[in-house]
Amino acid sequence: MDDERKDVENVDNDNIYYDSYEDKYEDKFVGNASAIDDEKSEDKKPKRKRFLSYFVVALIASLIGGLMSSYIGSRFVYGGNAYKSSTEESYPTQKNYNVKDDNSSSISLAAKKAMSSVVGITTVEVQRYGFMEQEVDGVGSGVIVNSNGYILTNSHVVGDGNAKEITVLFENGDKKPGKVLWCDTTLDLAMVKVEETNLPVATLGDSDSLEVGETAIAIGNPLGLEFQRTVTSGIISGLHRTIRVDESTIIEDLIQTDASINPGNSGGPLLNSKGEVVGINTAKIKTAEGLGFSIPINMAKPIINQVVKEGTYKTVFIGITGVDLELYERQLGVDLKPDNGVIVLEVSSNSPASKAGLQNGDVITKIDGKEIVNMNNLKKALYKYEKGDKAKLDIVRNGKEIKVEIEFSNVR
Repeated sequence: MDDERKDVENVDNDNIYYDSYEDKYEDKFVGNASAIDDEKSEDKKPKRKRFLSYFVVALIASLIGGLMSSYIGSRFVYGGNAYKSSTEESYPTQKNYNVKDDNSSSISLAAKKAMSSVVGITTVEVQRYGFMEQEVDGVGSGVIVNSNGYILTNSHVVGDGNAKEITVLFENGDKKPGKVLWCDTTLDLAMVKVEETNLPVATLGDSDSLEVGETAIAIGNPLGLEFQRTVTSGIISGLHRTIRVDESTIIEDLIQTDASINPGNSGGPLLNSKGEVVGINTAKIKTAEGLGFSIPINMAKPIINQVVKEGTYKTVFIGITGVDLELYERQLGVDLKPDNGVIVLEVSSNSPASKAGLQNGDVITKIDGKEIVNMNNLKKALYKYEKGDKAKLDIVRNGKEIKVEIEFSNVR
């Protein structure tokens, strides 16, 4: 962009130089030509002076010709018309260039917008090995979502709520003890509270509107506090991903990015090009390079609102004891009609499920059109509902597909 500006400026300067040069040297050129004629007729001047006169004339003619070529050539480079007057044509100026169009500048502005809302989180967790106990230090990240000290992070960053000590480190160097108000290992999300007010708050974006290929920016502490608030960037490289964190934990519907995410980034924000939080960084597959994952921020929004309002988060529930259909079929050696779902083993009395008419043996396959694959998937789907909301359940009963309506009248 700078080179383009220089080219534009050079074109303008050439125009000015040419016009002023012609005006400046026109008389001299004519004068020199007259002097040459006088010299020929009178033959009074020495030969050395005569040679210099010819040299000056040739030099001036060359300069004028070169400048004319530069002038015309430059105008053709910019798509101009050499025969247009200055009132008919204007060249691009610096004000036509917007720094926001530059990708690196957009990343810088986005990171700067969110930086003060990103915190470091250190923990002390007690781990037991048989009869032995050991205190283990941990480092992660978080993002301020309410000015009165509410911070969103990962559940595993705070030891799934079991950390002995939690310390929150702010951009200005302040440190405050933190307390876990709520956490969920299935979602790998947690809300931490510090006793502080007037904190800088992150702007939350819309993760449902993300598209593969758009800019993604991660901020966090990738290798500990020595590298606090490191910014990395890349693109959204996938949506609705599912990863297995360990033998018993599968996290679904994740955002995949190639922005570098390392241990310590967990709990930090994933930003879009506007500096809005669209995800919370949660994990990195250690056996592959360039694969990072974030929990969509829209999943966390109802949790944030309720925790700020009531101090914790309570989910609606259906009122069943269920198991993954795949596991049920494998253990009993049966093959039921649906490929995936949750099979109902028991219906609690006076629960939303009993009032909706669910029965033992029913297989829940969808909620409001969203496919239900397993129990974790079912639990996660319930986070979008509040007490009093209704939903349509797709179930398979005795091989037949039917729909029932359920009202979420209870929370826990």
